[in-house]
Amino acid sequence: MAEQHDADREPQPIDEEAAWAAIVAGYGEEPADPPGAKPFKSVDDLALLESDVNESPEPSAEKPDEDKPALGSSITFAPGVGGPRDYQVAEASDDDLDESDEGHFVPPEPPPLPEADVTAKFAWLAVIGGPVLMLVAVLLSWDMTWWLTTLCVGGFLGGFATLVARMSHDDDLPDDPGRGAVV
Repeated sequence: MAEQHDADREPQPIDEEAAWAAIVAGYGEEPADPPGAKPFKSVDDLALLESDVNESPEPSAEKPDEDKPALGSSITFAPGVGGPRDYQVAEASDDDLDESDEGHFVPPEPPPLPEADVTAKFAWLAVIGGPVLMLVAVLLSWDMTWWLTTLCVGGFLGGFATLVARMSHDDDLPDDPGRGAVV
């Protein structure tokens, strides 16, 4: 006689009428809160201070993890309960440092950006303005005449070519093989 495995058995029919009757009977009832949970404050009572609603219990010596809500529980994200955006980093002080710390690095103020000349400003205006003008023309359903297309495409290509041509070239530096590694 062969043993019958779970895969060989036919699935048992589900009593759908009983399942629906259980769902309808429980409709409108709120499920019980998990053990140790406190009720939510209503929206009207968020400003009120209540000691028995939405507060973490005092940590005890026997159970140090008791004040942490369970992962995924709805209490963590309830109104009036602190969340991840309420976290604040403690300010550093000189007492936090020991012999292994070298201190806090404060970078120097960066030098100001060099002023762009008029040619570079117009080149950037053409590189950015050409596609923006074409986008505006499409969004506003303008007729794409030859001069509008030439202005958009030509402006972009001309500005791009100007910026590339004005880039600094490393070929201008004389070859000095004696420099080696600088430490």
